[in-house]
Amino acid sequence: MGMLQEFKDFAVKGNAIDLAIATVLGGAFNAIVGALVDNVLMPIVGILTGGINFDTIAIKVGDAQLKYGVAIGATIKFVIVAFFLFLVIKALNSLKKKEAEAPAAPAAPPADIALLTEIRDLLKK
Repeated sequence: MGMLQEFKDFAVKGNAIDLAIATVLGGAFNAIVGALVDNVLMPIVGILTGGINFDTIAIKVGDAQLKYGVAIGATIKFVIVAFFLFLVIKALNSLKKKEAEAPAAPAAPPADIALLTEIRDLLKK
């Protein structure tokens, strides 16, 4: 099998397509959560910390600035995104659990058992 054929088989498999879709949705989710964090949650964190803007916190070392506040802000954003993903996964898992707990329809009896049951019912009449 040639390399081109192997690549074609890989690219059209459901897993590769699912991964591509998940990547696009992840980017969109990141944009939504980023906007929420930057415009809603970080100002609240700033108020709670006495008006600190993490983007401006830095240490000046010679001519360079070590902007460690940006790293703190990114860490806070990461924790918030991870928490949102946790909530989404938890909700999906509870939906899957409910589907698994739903009772399955009883299986139809084999043909010979059904025939014997029918004969029994006819004999009872």
